[in-house]
Amino acid sequence: MRLTGIDTSKKKLIPDGQKLENGSRGYNVESLAVIRPIRNLAEINMTDAIKRKLQEEINALEHELIHELPKEIKKAAALGDLSENAEYHMAKQRQEFVKARVRQLGKRLAELSMINMNNIPTDKVGLGSTVKVYDNTKGEEIEYKLVTSEESDVAAGKISTTSPIGRALLNKKVGDEAVVVTPNGKRELEILSLSTIHDDVGEEPKGAQA
Repeated sequence: MRLTGIDTSKKKLIPDGQKLENGSRGYNVESLAVIRPIRNLAEINMTDAIKRKLQEEINALEHELIHELPKEIKKAAALGDLSENAEYHMAKQRQEFVKARVRQLGKRLAELSMINMNNIPTDKVGLGSTVKVYDNTKGEEIEYKLVTSEESDVAAGKISTTSPIGRALLNKKVGDEAVVVTPNGKRELEILSLSTIHDDVGEEPKGAQA
């Protein structure tokens, strides 16, 4: 089944070609909201792919912790003299690492689940914002997109909200100046333009008709 949009009044997906309950194909009578393409739903749930990836890693580690490592530890212990048993100590160290990693991933998963679109500002830099700045130190314009730490890709212009530049840009408006402290000194960034995640979500598809 191919999906093309959302019934904004019912907040449910609409199969391609299926009419709404009011008989229309493109509008909801109560809200007169255009059925938006599925890409906007992806924007709203921008962290879903990351959460799935984290959950997959958690599942794999938990399987190792419950099923594989106990066997390895038992097998190594059977070799005797645990004080000089390298296999045993390596398996135990791996066990502790996996436990710590599962706790870390679980905490990060909980943090991502608490992200609320309503808490992201509509007129200031926030998660999902695309910002064009003028770097007074380098004398050049640079564009950044603020993302989660899992999506960070500096070469592609995607910076984490927890990075030095990301933290400096957060909650800034067009015309504001952000000062970034780096090991090489301070960088002054002037905000030239800003597009928030809300702007992307509210963007009408090309060719949409009223």
